[in-house]
Amino acid sequence: MVIEERAAGDPGLAALLDAAFAELVARYGPEGRSGVHERARFLVARVGDEAVGCGAVQPAEPGVAELKRMYVAPAFRGRGIARGLLAALEDLARAMEYRALRLATGLKQPEAIALYESSGYTLTPPYGKYVRQPATRCYLKELARC
Repeated sequence: MVIEERAAGDPGLAALLDAAFAELVARYGPEGRSGVHERARFLVARVGDEAVGCGAVQPAEPGVAELKRMYVAPAFRGRGIARGLLAALEDLARAMEYRALRLATGLKQPEAIALYESSGYTLTPPYGKYVRQPATRCYLKELARC
C-alpha cells in the first residue's frame, strides 16, 4: 500500500468520494452528506494502481483540524488500510502544525468508532452541525509532536 497526497479533482479520489457519499446516504439518508472545506488536504491509499481509500485534514479552529472523508472501498477493508491512512492523516495534521484532530462519525458506523477509539480518540462534546444530530459521535485526539 502507498499513501500519497492528491488534489481534490483527482479522478481516483473523486471515485472514492462518490462511493463514500453513497455509503453515507445508504446508512443515514441524505443528511449523511456534509461539505469539505476548500483548504482540505486529501490523502489516498493506493494498492497497485488502484485508489482504495481516502481521507482529508481540513482547518477547523486555531490549532485544531478536522478529519473528513475517511473511507476504504469495501473490497479492501480488513487489511489495515484505514489504520495506515489514519496514521498518515495524523502525520499530515502535525506537519500542518495542528495540535489536535477532531472528527464526527455516527452510531451506524461501529467499525469507524472501533478504529477511532482503538487509535486514541476520545469522545468530545458535539460541535457545529453535529450538536443537533443525536446519532453522531464526536471524537478528539491530541497530537503529540514528533
